[in-house]
Amino acid sequence: MSRALQTADDLRRRATYLAEVVDQLYPGPDRSASAAGESRPYIVVPNRRKPRVLIPASNRKVAAGALSRYSRPAARAARVKRDAAVWALRLGLDRLLLPHRLQVSASEGIDDHLGAVLGHEVHLSIHIGPARANRKPVLQILDGEARTVAFAKLGVNELTRELVEAETAATRRLGEFGQLRTLRVPALLHAGTWRGHNLMVTSALPAWTEPADRGSAPRIAAMRELAEVAGTVRSPLGESDYAARLRARLASLAARSRSAGLGPSGECDTDVDTLVAAGTTLLDRFARVELTFGAWHGDWSPWNTRESAELIYLWDLERFEIGVPYGFDAVHYRLQEDIVTHQVDPTTAVLLLAANASAVLAPMGVAPSEAEPTTLLYLVDLAARYMSDQAEQAGAALGALGRWLLPTLLRHIARQRDA
Repeated sequence: MSRALQTADDLRRRATYLAEVVDQLYPGPDRSASAAGESRPYIVVPNRRKPRVLIPASNRKVAAGALSRYSRPAARAARVKRDAAVWALRLGLDRLLLPHRLQVSASEGIDDHLGAVLGHEVHLSIHIGPARANRKPVLQILDGEARTVAFAKLGVNELTRELVEAETAATRRLGEFGQLRTLRVPALLHAGTWRGHNLMVTSALPAWTEPADRGSAPRIAAMRELAEVAGTVRSPLGESDYAARLRARLASLAARSRSAGLGPSGECDTDVDTLVAAGTTLLDRFARVELTFGAWHGDWSPWNTRESAELIYLWDLERFEIGVPYGFDAVHYRLQEDIVTHQVDPTTAVLLLAANASAVLAPMGVAPSEAEPTTLLYLVDLAARYMSDQAEQAGAALGALGRWLLPTLLRHIARQRDA
């Protein structure tokens, strides 16, 4: 799909999702009510055509605080636009830059529940993310003084319920390990349900602050600290729990593919067959290679972390896992940074990652002989995640694995066979 078509598709899906998330969070019957106390106004930022975030419209101070802290755009031009909108809110000129409003029912919304959970008045801003299989309502919670005090996530379907449950468990478990040296992760403030959806509320980390440029060494140290948080195990790949879990995941994908019968375009789902064959070949070929197994965040990327002068803040723990090859976070960060931040073509990014595996993993202490199997297993793991989540059907930009990830895997497997 061309970049223009991807952009148009993302805009369409965002607009659809805007209506969905409002229905999920404010299921009251009368969204057009205008009498005081019956409705709650939101500003759609930047507009209804390409919504990014909803911010509360009833209090300009809170609205400005919500917009200034819902995220920190990577591009300078985007930050300038965001800052201009924040000043417009503070000066009461917001209708010039942010004209689009919507009303939601205040009688049955999630606000009162979150206020009861936290014990004080709350105001919400609602993130409208890009099309992804794991997209779910993510709420920034502000108090009456416009301070961001917490974030909440809601599991609204089978996948997102599993992810919210997993993140709740991971946040609770990491909290039990005590204070980490170089890392800060959110604290779990509440775990429960609301209207049949599982709900988690965590403390707020300063995701909106300007990052400190300290180079990669502090990040690598933090990745190593997280990898070792529950201890490490050294064993041949073939004897590891990880290999058994990955084989089970591949078998589950194959079974689901056979049950479905056809792929999304009407043909047999050859991508699943390709991945299962590639993963099985790698697990067999590297069965005797000794690897170190530890924990990983699961999606350590530039947008899930903020590096300050003293600490590294890390959030979105829904993919946290123990007992994976040591170094997975490092290769994942490099791949995501190349594709998203540096706009490298995905196929090229995978080729570069595989070619530079030793250099990427050396700072993690991974031996050169272990770097290639670690990197290729990571790619299989990532592909299995995308397929299990049905990322392509959800419209994720990188969901079509047959166009970028699977051909590269096959190329490297063939090269190893011929070596």
